Amino acid sequence: MVSQSFRNDYSEGAAPEILQALVDTNFEQTVGYTEGDPYCERARELVRNVCGAPDAMVEFCIGGTSANLICVNGLLRDWEGVLCAADAHINVHETGAIAATGRTVLTTRDDDAFVSVEELERVWQRQTSTGRHMTLPRLVYLTDSTEFGGVWTRARFDAVCDWADAHRCAVYVDGARLANALSAEGADLSLRHIASRVAALTLGGTKNGMLFGEAVLINHPRLKEAFPFLQKERGGLLAKGRLLGAQFQAALEGGEGEGLWWRLARHANRMASELRTGLLELGYEAFSDSPTNQQFFTVPAETGQRFCDEFGCEVFDTLPDGRWVVRFVSSWATKPEAVAEVIELAGTLAR
Repeated sequence: MVSQSFRNDYSEGAAPEILQALVDTNFEQTVGYTEGDPYCERARELVRNVCGAPDAMVEFCIGGTSANLICVNGLLRDWEGVLCAADAHINVHETGAIAATGRTVLTTRDDDAFVSVEELERVWQRQTSTGRHMTLPRLVYLTDSTEFGGVWTRARFDAVCDWADAHRCAVYVDGARLANALSAEGADLSLRHIASRVAALTLGGTKNGMLFGEAVLINHPRLKEAFPFLQKERGGLLAKGRLLGAQFQAALEGGEGEGLWWRLARHANRMASELRTGLLELGYEAFSDSPTNQQFFTVPAETGQRFCDEFGCEVFDTLPDGRWVVRFVSSWATKPEAVAEVIELAGTLAR
């Protein structure tokens, strides 16, 4: 077995800079619940600055599921639903959290983790064909990077936002791995542009070097009103709120593209790129074209089991022909020598 696991990007604790920020503030006494402590206020200012959204509300959640269910719930009314890809995180990996709020998830048939305008229109026509008798779509949920490590281009993103505008739907971006998407080679979509077009978005910290935490930027007036109350109601308000503010302050100081948040993501992407190149050169088949820190390969089941046992990667899917799709995830803490170990051992398995 190699010295580091490639199962996910939140197995380690936190980047040293993040831990140091928490140590430096450890004995300070501040107000709780993110309400007015200097670290949360500075972090809010930094989020607004990097997003170019001076009038936005900024709040902090302990994790991605908490942020997603609060935002989706707050942006919709009882008879309205959220459109998303079938493999979207809110549909497959959050234990019915959206359904538990009373909101309906409406999935498209897109099979590449991106939501297409064509599929959005198809579901819209189906849902609105009988008037009051079906759930009305009013929100589009996107992830960047996607569940398969894909990165939204500006053209593709704008096409979805244009469709949503024309159909009076809001757009919400789950940015659990947004830093990896923005830092990917060839990425042409900026944080400022995303923020200019959406009702709300999250800047993920849990999967990018923090102990925990997501920052939520909110543009939509309905969510601005609802968020504080829903966060408390749904158990997502952290009493020791300063811990969130201090982490995001440390991550975002330095500005867009230069702060720790981006540097950690660039490292994770580089390690994943080296891993991908090495496995491709050995003849392994990539399942998706990912420029981010998630890499997917298609292998026979017996090879997949060895990969999981030896590399700590994860089985992501089983194809109709019995082959496995395995996922390797690198992080801010992945070492080049660990990547080299994977490539070396994968070479022996390929022979």
